[in-house]
Amino acid sequence: MPVNRRDIVKGAALGAAAMASGPAAAAALDGKIVHHVFFWLKNPGSAADRDALIAGLRKLAKVEVVRSLQIGVPASTEQRDVVDSSFHVSELMVFDNVVDQKTYQDHPVHKDFVAKCEHLWAKVIVYDMVTV
Repeated sequence: MPVNRRDIVKGAALGAAAMASGPAAAAALDGKIVHHVFFWLKNPGSAADRDALIAGLRKLAKVEVVRSLQIGVPASTEQRDVVDSSFHVSELMVFDNVVDQKTYQDHPVHKDFVAKCEHLWAKVIVYDMVTV
């Protein structure tokens, strides 16, 4: 199929407009959304609470817009000033775009997870990023 010069110019103009709005706007055109959540348990010594939270997190993979789900606990890596291993459980998800991330936030499976597991945590911090 021949390349149409107008399509190339239109695509370049779109990219230039996004870059003029800043790097984040340009990345938002094609970047993945990475959603990283850190949980601190109310009862940090309770293996049952940790396991219940992990079981709840695993159910989130059922949400159709979740492209990847990783669940973990602090690693036994070298202690350095820049490493924060104070959390108890973490989950990392990848979405295709911000619309899918919003779909996940509003999804009944996610709302059910929060309703059933929020009594387990004392603190939650979320880091969302777009890949560049």
